[in-house]
Amino acid sequence: MTWFVRAVFSALLLLVASGAALAVERFPPPEFTDHVLPTTPLVPPRPPVMQYVDLALLAGALMLASYLALARRSRRGLFVLSIASLAWFGFIRHGCICPIGAIQNVALAAGDPTYTVPLTVVAFFLLPLVFALFFGRTFCAAVCPLGAVQELVALRPVRVPRWLAHALGILPHVYLGLGVALAATGTAFVICRYDPFVGFFRFGGSAAMLVVGGCLLSIGVFVGRPYCRFLCPYGVLLGWLSRLAKWHVRVTPDECVRCRLCEDVCPYGAIDPPAAALAPEARPRVRGWLVFFLVLLPILVVLGGILGSHLAVPLSHLDPAVELAEQIWAEDHELTQTTTDASDAFRNTQRPAEQLYQAAASQRAKLAWAAMALGGWVGLVVGLKLIALARYPKQTNYDPNKTDCVSCGRCFWYCPQEHVRETFLPRRREERQE
Repeated sequence: MTWFVRAVFSALLLLVASGAALAVERFPPPEFTDHVLPTTPLVPPRPPVMQYVDLALLAGALMLASYLALARRSRRGLFVLSIASLAWFGFIRHGCICPIGAIQNVALAAGDPTYTVPLTVVAFFLLPLVFALFFGRTFCAAVCPLGAVQELVALRPVRVPRWLAHALGILPHVYLGLGVALAATGTAFVICRYDPFVGFFRFGGSAAMLVVGGCLLSIGVFVGRPYCRFLCPYGVLLGWLSRLAKWHVRVTPDECVRCRLCEDVCPYGAIDPPAAALAPEARPRVRGWLVFFLVLLPILVVLGGILGSHLAVPLSHLDPAVELAEQIWAEDHELTQTTTDASDAFRNTQRPAEQLYQAAASQRAKLAWAAMALGGWVGLVVGLKLIALARYPKQTNYDPNKTDCVSCGRCFWYCPQEHVRETFLPRRREERQE
């Protein structure tokens, strides 16, 4: 059954890729929107051959990371691969193409049939997901440059309380929903615009984002991978598929002795401790909470949709056409005495303002539905989180949480059973040769 689920997910991913690749080229933006926006400097396009070289390196790095994490169980090898990935996919390639940002390209292709996603972008989006479906989050372990730069600065990590980690863990789902909603409506690519580390990779960018990136790295010295755990939208997708992985990182290669060293050393709170079966007198209470949260789930979805619908107007201000329409309206009705470069450029085109107003109204109508869906999505995430917390699964050993574990291999260093394996591994090889 597990193999069937993985096959279905793979087919769905390939279906999304083929639908995006067969779309028609998007029309260029109108001339009056060519004013300079305060975004991170763009990277010049690379020749197609080099794009396929990047894709081949990504595939090779994913295979090597999976081998080092699952077969070789080498924390040292993963650390070296992290440095190489940071150098190439980060500073040399300036963080582009990025599987995290590719979420928006796929979302835009789903919402706009006139938009084409390059095949290399689709492949960058899909490859880490396919590997997560079979081997867990080995992309996060040593391939993602954003994860690598945080892994390198995690010098004195402390454990975040579980209640706080669970609460902050909702933020990546909200960010994912926001990025998909804005990209699918053609409003903005907020994931790329507010990437905290791409400014470092490109040695430039807005001062605000450089400050945010610097703050996250400073926090990352004491809180392991704050962006990966509490902001990264791509990590949500990787976590979903990682739960289905047949081959996943294990703390100990043999029997767990429950020394708790892996739990103490994991800076990401990704080690689930043993849990005994519930006492008979506690089972009715736990079942009661579970039933309550199951009944509450649709209520949270509907309530979230209603509250989210009020975000349509604020979110529309991120759209350049809507912002320009409001500026033109304010100028025509003498609500402002100042003009902008965009409004001056629009008036030079001699286009009627009614066309701009109609385009802005159409965009706001799309955002109204997107905002409602975003609110419902947040309600669904909160409801499912409560249901997950109400469950009490039985567990006998200290095992990595398949959703949260980034396969970094830190637990290998401290597991006494792993040291036994490394000590006797050469002797066992000699015995096999005899």
